[in-house]
Amino acid sequence: MTEPIRIARLACIAVLALSPLAALAQNVAIVNGKPVPKARVDTLLNQAVRGGQPRTPELEQRAREEVVLREIFAQEAEKRGVAQSADYRSQMELVRQTVLIRELFEQFKKKNPVTDAEARAEYDKVKAQASGTEYHARHILVEKEDEAKKLIAQIKGGAKFEELAKKNSKDTGSGEKGGDLDFAKPDAYVPEFSKAMTALKKGEMTETPVKTQFGYHIIRLEDTREATFPDFDAVKPQLEQRIAQLKLQKYQEDLRKAAKTDFKFPNGQ
Repeated sequence: MTEPIRIARLACIAVLALSPLAALAQNVAIVNGKPVPKARVDTLLNQAVRGGQPRTPELEQRAREEVVLREIFAQEAEKRGVAQSADYRSQMELVRQTVLIRELFEQFKKKNPVTDAEARAEYDKVKAQASGTEYHARHILVEKEDEAKKLIAQIKGGAKFEELAKKNSKDTGSGEKGGDLDFAKPDAYVPEFSKAMTALKKGEMTETPVKTQFGYHIIRLEDTREATFPDFDAVKPQLEQRIAQLKLQKYQEDLRKAAKTDFKFPNGQ
């Protein structure tokens, strides 16, 4: 046997010897003669990371165990003919659609990232809406006007506003705190309440009951302050998440409007 031929045969033997190892590197395990691809582990891990879990050795081990168990159980299901049932086929169609839709939306988000300019514009808009004067008020809410008038007279006579709020206010949430509503902007309240509250000076109380859809209010203004807003960097992640969600919602709505269907959605569009 010539030297080149002998070397070639030895090379072939080496490749054949290494091929099972190469195949094993692509698989997690062999279950009843069927390989379990490592790609399934990667898919599970990617899903977990997307969901916010850190990729740790423990998570990787659980993923490997999961795919092997799935293969064992799936083989038994196949053996019992589960895959031939109508219910299985219906569920598989839903799963197919779910995966397709998820990947569609993931591709959209990757191709349409939120820019710094968009985040800054959203920040300026939200900040403008949040700016202005905040009012710290207390109130007592009762059902009848006469009851409110009597309470006003008691307060003017020396009774403590906070104690009367605890005993008489229909708004039990604030009533337990002596009628305290904390700081809020006027637009947090119904118009009648806001108008009466913003007309008060610090320490003043409404002279007459204020009627709203909830009943009759006695309002006392504790303090005012200019609204504060966090720095851009502090809220940038939340803003980016909000913008990304709005972009995705618009994309979904555009697809719905472009589709030709005889189905009537509730909003009539």
